[in-house]
Amino acid sequence: MVRKKEVVKGDVKSKKRAKASRNFVVALSIVSIIGFFSIVMSSLFYIDISKYIDTLWLMTLGLGLILETSIREIKKIKKIGMTPEILGEITMLIVGGMAIIAGILSLPQINIQNPSFLAVRGIISILAIVFIILQTWVTEKS
Repeated sequence: MVRKKEVVKGDVKSKKRAKASRNFVVALSIVSIIGFFSIVMSSLFYIDISKYIDTLWLMTLGLGLILETSIREIKKIKKIGMTPEILGEITMLIVGGMAIIAGILSLPQINIQNPSFLAVRGIISILAIVFIILQTWVTEKS
């Protein structure tokens, strides 16, 4: 998803691009498909899969967050120390891992309900909204 805008700087025209990473777009697409599939199954076939939907979207967004992290950047922590960028990468990695664990433990067969899992769901929801806004409207110069 690339949107180009021309920006005039003096006499030189440069192009700005808004880039959404492939992993992010795939994760959001899968979450949308999961939601659509749930609606179709319940309304057309009267099959209730709502117990599995939380697990699926937590695991999908968790994997999306983990795939968004740059392991190369995290490995640089030994050389350059903790920077805001590395802290953001580590935070995304930890929250993504917690989302996957919460997704697995919220399977109907295991069904561990814990306030910390509800907090993880809230954090993931807020992060997804923030990432959507940042990936959609924040542009990078190329």
